[in-house]
Amino acid sequence: MKTVLTVKISSELKKQAQALAEEVGLPLSTVVAGSLKESIEKKEVRFSAPYQMSAKLERKLAKVEKDIKAGKNMSPAFSDPEEAIRYLRSR
Repeated sequence: MKTVLTVKISSELKKQAQALAEEVGLPLSTVVAGSLKESIEKKEVRFSAPYQMSAKLERKLAKVEKDIKAGKNMSPAFSDPEEAIRYLRSR
């Protein structure tokens, strides 16, 4: 027997959930039911914080992006390994 579950969520969260469900080709109710079943089977509810880069990594990435825009520290594309080795030895 099926029943109705009413849950209060923000309209933005609902839009995002509907978009995700549509993207995977399922009704939102199936996505929610699947998530609940998985939590029950595994006896866990998972929440995770989005990954956040360290300040050091952000600085390194900014330098790399700056180099790419300036064409610095870039190697050409190679068609075979020997060509790459010749390039490296010429430096």
